Amino acid sequence: MKDRKTTHFGYQEVPVEEKAGRVAEVFHSVASRYDVMNDLMSGGIHRLWKRFTIELSGARPGQQILDIAGGTGDLTARFSRIVGASGQVVLADINASMLEVGRDRLIDRGIAGNVVPVQADAQHLPFPDNTFDCITIAFGLRNVTDKDLALRDMLRVLKAGGRLLVLEFSKPQSRLLEKIYDQYSFRLLPLMGKLVANDADSYRYLAESIRRHPNQETLKQMMVEAGFVECEFHNMTGGIVALHRGIKP
Repeated sequence: MKDRKTTHFGYQEVPVEEKAGRVAEVFHSVASRYDVMNDLMSGGIHRLWKRFTIELSGARPGQQILDIAGGTGDLTARFSRIVGASGQVVLADINASMLEVGRDRLIDRGIAGNVVPVQADAQHLPFPDNTFDCITIAFGLRNVTDKDLALRDMLRVLKAGGRLLVLEFSKPQSRLLEKIYDQYSFRLLPLMGKLVANDADSYRYLAESIRRHPNQETLKQMMVEAGFVECEFHNMTGGIVALHRGIKP
């Protein structure tokens, strides 16, 4: 049993085969309050981060877009308007609860027709090679067990010249900001989770998962090794969040 493979779930080490189930439990728990918590946690700034992601996507009418870990559908809604009736946006999430919330929110906003919800694992995407013009994954990659495998599969389903955009929490660029961010993440975040979502543990995991995620340069190198070219990243809010972009050659 000593050679049994493990991975991190926050600050815990768990068997690889257990991580997906544990992450699923977290998001089943927080799905109904996820949007409210996002606004509280970021002070609404997450909307600006997502807007910048849309701008760098280069999305145009008629394109095929894949929004992985699309959750409550923020990016999908924006892409739906851009690609229009001749295009299509796939809202993908591995978690059924998150996907249901996202689908219902989009329907409530009158966004349908060119949006297809699909329950999908980022490591094993159920799409043919060379399908999409653009792929986004916002605040989802850090929850994937095998990030290298996921990046390679994203490359596979992109068309040549297609873009991958990874929006994710990253490493603050100053020590002072890092200290303030640590206090916020490990003290205030679980408290907000308890008060708003009645779930401190899930938000403690989310804070820990951010710390275990690769930093900016490491993720950029992972994208290069997966086969992407012209890889770059843009720090936002002092590096608390970074947007990585890579192109399929």
